[in-house]
Parts: sequence; structure tokens; C-alpha cells
Amino acid sequence: MKAAGILIADDHALVRRGIRATLAGDPRWQIVAEAENGQQAVELAAQLRPDVAILDLTMPALNGLDAARAMLVTHPQLRVLMLTVHETEQLIREVFRAGARGYLLKSDAGADLIAAVEALLDGRLYFTSRVARVVLDGFLQDGEWPRDKSGGGPLSPRERQVLQLLAEGRTNKDIARELDISVKTAETHRSNIMRKMAFGSYSELVRYAVKNGLVQP
Repeated sequence: MKAAGILIADDHALVRRGIRATLAGDPRWQIVAEAENGQQAVELAAQLRPDVAILDLTMPALNGLDAARAMLVTHPQLRVLMLTVHETEQLIREVFRAGARGYLLKSDAGADLIAAVEALLDGRLYFTSRVARVVLDGFLQDGEWPRDKSGGGPLSPRERQVLQLLAEGRTNKDIARELDISVKTAETHRSNIMRKMAFGSYSELVRYAVKNGLVQP
């Protein structure tokens, strides 16, 4: 049987080495590539077509959520395992809505990473009991799966990209240059984000991005 291919994406080389060391030596799979940011991960996934992608949530250039969305557009059979230090109910919901099949806290990775990869390759979802408790607590408090309380409609992929760049401290000019759009378009995206997410200030936008793991605090 052919070994399953695994892509690892994390902006910290030490974390990538740890993941590789944990998974190394098992004949059921092989590490086919490593990426240090989300954009590189998307490009490698399109080129190599791995079976599993292990993605850090908080990465430069493109965060894990948007990288997963982009990968799954061109490679819908890919199984995505999100690896993160964050465990808010809203973020867990967004991860699975993005198409990921597993959610693993970095603090649990040493004990549970192999089980998570096994589950995904077997066609099952994977999340630990700690993550399950967060989901259940949200359900019990609200009586349903936690909702997006912004009320302004979902952000588009480009708006999510702009949100991350804004939270990283980029100006409208910086964003326009990086995304190859006009400054006016960047300003429009920013206005739409503030309206849709009901942010009253830039600091609220940054707090949201940090809480949900889109940027490092």
C-alpha cells in the first residue's frame, strides 16, 4: 500500500521538526513537504497533492483558516488537521466550516498527533475531549451551535485576508501593494469588515484577530 503523503505548515521551524519527529518512522505515511507560511502551504499542496495537511492556525502571509479554504478548492479530497493554541468556540466552528477534518491543540499534539492523523486517513473527524467540551459548553449556553453575533454577513475570502493584514499593522497602502489592488479598494474592504463585524474601532479588530488566532499577540 502506498504511504499517505503529509504536508506540515508552521512558521516555527522547531514546531515543524517536532511534528516530523513524532510522525517519522511510521510506514503508513511520509512527510512530503514543509511550509513556513500559509501561502507556501497552498502552493505546495497544489503541486504535491498530499493526503493530509497539518496547518498551524496563526501563520504569516496567509493564516491556516484561509490556507485550508484555498487548498480545498483545488484539492477537495485533502484532509486538513488544524494545529493551534487557541480553543474558543467561535474559532472551532470556523475551522470546521472551512473544511478542516481535525482540530488539535498544540499542548495535546505530543500525545494525540498520531491518533489525529490516523483518524483523518480513516475518513473520521478528530478533536480532543478538551475541544469537545468547548463546543458542548457553547451549545448548552446558547441552546444551539454558537452563532456569529456580528450580524453583518460573512466576510469574503479577500476580506478575511485584509482583516489579517490590518491586524498585523499594515496600512491601506501596504495592503494595496501586497494584494495588487488599489488603495481605494483596500479602504473599501476595510470599511466592509468594520461594518460586517460591528467593530467600533481598530483596537476591537486587533483583539478579534488575536483572540481567534489570526495573528500573534
